[in-house]
Formats: sequence, C-alpha cells, structure tokens
Amino acid sequence: MSDRDDFGAFLVGFLVGGLTGAIVALLFAPQSGEETRALIKERGIELRDKAAQTAEEALARAEAAAAEARARAEELTREVRTRGEELAREVRSRGKGVVEAAKKSSKSSGTSEAKV
Repeated sequence: MSDRDDFGAFLVGFLVGGLTGAIVALLFAPQSGEETRALIKERGIELRDKAAQTAEEALARAEAAAAEARARAEELTREVRTRGEELAREVRSRGKGVVEAAKKSSKSSGTSEAKV
C-alpha cells in the first residue's frame, strides 16, 4: 500500500513539475505578449476540454460501477429471500412434526384427558 502511495505522490509531483515547466517556458519564450496570451488561451481551452472529457469518462465508470453494484445487491437479495423461504418451509415442516409428535404423545396418554 505504501508503494502505491509513493507512486501517487511521484505522479502528482511529476505533473505539477511538468505544468510549472510549461508555464515558465511560455513566459520566457521569445514571443510577443499577444502571441503568448493567445497560446495560453489555446492551451487553457485544450486543458478544459481534456478535463471535461476525463470527468465524463470518470462519471461513466462510476455509473457502470454503481449499476454493477446495484445488480449484485439485487442478486444477493434474491438469494437471501430464497434461502429465507427455504428456512421458513423447513421450520414449518419441523414444527408440524413436533405438533404431530405432541398429539401422538397426548393420545397415548389421552385417557386421562378424556376423563377431565
């Protein structure tokens, strides 16, 4: 887990360094201010578009993961419901067996009940 955190920190540092270098290169490039502003504007539009695309992709992945989780939850709910119904039938069956055994037991000693 630590290696993954280290890689994430490295990646963030790499991206920040790259952006900083690009900005410094733009500012010190032998261009006029107007050309530099136009270039920065173009790059800003490109970055905005890429960010929007990345956000859309992330949203699509999140929606797909949510749909998968929802489907799995429904599947588990069906399994639990089926198992619960099976257990309820088993309990009823055993309960009937206990009641029948109690009736048989009371019938065998039923002569005392009949007198009462």
